[in-house]
Amino acid sequence: MIAEIGAFAAALTLALSLAQGGLGLVSTGHNERAAAAAAIAQAAALACAISFACLVYAFVTSDFSVGAVAANSHIDKPLIYKIAGTWGNHEGSMLLWCFVSALFGAILALRRGEQSYGLWSRAIGVQGFVTAGALIYTLFLSNPFARLDPAPMQGSGLNPLLQDPALAAHPPLLYLGYVGLSVPFSLAIAALIEGRVDQAWAKALRPWTLAAWTFLTLGIGLGSYWAYYELGWGGWWFWDPVENASFMPWLVACALVHSAIVTERRGSIASWTILLAIMGFGLALLGTFLVRSGVLTSVHAFAVDPRRGIAVLVLLAIALGIGFTLYAWRAPKLAQPTGFAAVSRESMLVWNNFGLAVAAGVVLIGTLYPLLVEAMGGGLISVGPPFFNMTVAPLLGALFLLLPFGPMLSWRVGDFRDSAKKLAPAAILAALTLIAALVLANGRALPAIGLALGVWLIAGGLIYLWTRVQRGEGKALRKFALLPLAVWSMSTAHIGAGVLTVGAIAETAFRKEQAAVMNPGDSVDFIGRRVTLLEVGETEGPNYSTTRANFRVERPGEVQRMSAERRFYPTSPMPTTEVGILSGLDGDLYVALGEAGRDGSGWTVRLYYNPLVHLIFIGATMMALGGALSLLALARRRKVKP
Repeated sequence: MIAEIGAFAAALTLALSLAQGGLGLVSTGHNERAAAAAAIAQAAALACAISFACLVYAFVTSDFSVGAVAANSHIDKPLIYKIAGTWGNHEGSMLLWCFVSALFGAILALRRGEQSYGLWSRAIGVQGFVTAGALIYTLFLSNPFARLDPAPMQGSGLNPLLQDPALAAHPPLLYLGYVGLSVPFSLAIAALIEGRVDQAWAKALRPWTLAAWTFLTLGIGLGSYWAYYELGWGGWWFWDPVENASFMPWLVACALVHSAIVTERRGSIASWTILLAIMGFGLALLGTFLVRSGVLTSVHAFAVDPRRGIAVLVLLAIALGIGFTLYAWRAPKLAQPTGFAAVSRESMLVWNNFGLAVAAGVVLIGTLYPLLVEAMGGGLISVGPPFFNMTVAPLLGALFLLLPFGPMLSWRVGDFRDSAKKLAPAAILAALTLIAALVLANGRALPAIGLALGVWLIAGGLIYLWTRVQRGEGKALRKFALLPLAVWSMSTAHIGAGVLTVGAIAETAFRKEQAAVMNPGDSVDFIGRRVTLLEVGETEGPNYSTTRANFRVERPGEVQRMSAERRFYPTSPMPTTEVGILSGLDGDLYVALGEAGRDGSGWTVRLYYNPLVHLIFIGATMMALGGALSLLALARRRKVKP
């Protein structure tokens, strides 16, 4: 019965979303129709919430008469992974996609702000059609409530790799980011239909863009952390096509965050801001295609049905086709930009946008090129980390070089000499870092430059904070506490980018690894430590059995213990790796347990030293915190009109 209720609620959501779309688009000048479209958006969100709750209930109660539950759950699974199993599969994740879209449509309908009724109602209408498109795809090609008759007595279980707390939270965060970009898209299409972009529109756009970017930052960071400690290869980013599928919209959303500031404050680059909003959602749909079409084989991929991939391509073509057609028609007629000097805060933000957009384009080419070659019969080729490291890294490096200047410069006309003088201490620190890193890296220039850029960003962010504190009178500590949230948010995000850069460069350039075959009692000397395998034993977990190896790690004046595991799930033929990690200020000692030798010769043990790797995840968290603080700052200073 619960499946039927869920399916009915989803179908009702589809009907309401279509009504929301139609009424929203035709309600210009009619406040009553706009209000009706807003009310329908609330009802659609409620209906979709009921549908999604029904699916969660089916997973929690192990209702194996529902196909999605039977294929992705198991009676013995812990409750948290039964709940996570709801979105740990293609069908359930698409219903979550629809729910988030409907929820954001309802929130958009609640907050008109300073927008005109025409712009607001049309944005609600476009968002309704976005939700309807996702629901049509879900109900007709990925029905999460499809029944099995007869129902099996036991389910197949969730992919063991996904039975992890980080992976329980990772997909919802990514969907909040992916689907969050649909609202800027809806606002952009509404503005193009209206043929008018003003500061009220940009003001409405900014919080949605910030929210989407913040959730994407959290989702990507959490996914990277999961890959680091779960997959057992010692790395945190591999330029996997599915990783790139989330990174591309993140880059465009980052550009959109900055361009929307210029449009709101100065009325400039409005047409470029609209184009970024269209492209951001387009890349989110492209990521959906890559994950769900079967064109990729990845631990992150969901589906292998080509029909689903074609359907997503159709949705992508419709969204981009409508967006680009309206853009070509209306963009030349949009608000005229205000002038600004070559050296100004606006110009720095434009260069920021240029670098991020080009980086997104390079990642797009590197991701799609192998797929296009294979589709045209050219065979299998691989575009991996070397390509991206040699193309994307220099682009972001050039962007980081300019980044500290942006906050220092004033709007319209800036003073470069004054800004350079204030940033001189940061330049000196970066130069000293460059020299020290060249010595440590045995003359390798690229890691040294990367570390220097990271220090430049951190020091530049701190100097900007200090320059703000120096304004006015009073004690410095009090003025620090009274700094506007907008200042703290920008500085936190920029410093976080520097912290992440330092961690990424240090881990990539200076990591050490060693493989050994060990029996209990054997020791290996590694990076100034003696690692001894104490014992290997068998234990039982909630729904798995495990082989656990215990190690002793010794270095002068300190003895520590750690363990690494191989877990075996009855529903999966492949074991999973649970690594052992000892963290210190200098980085992580990382140990992964491999297979036992067939002739009893010992256990394969892989040891890694990942210097400063924790800075990667601290930096990503700081960037997301910066986005959250910026959202809070907008909420505090903005008076929303009914």
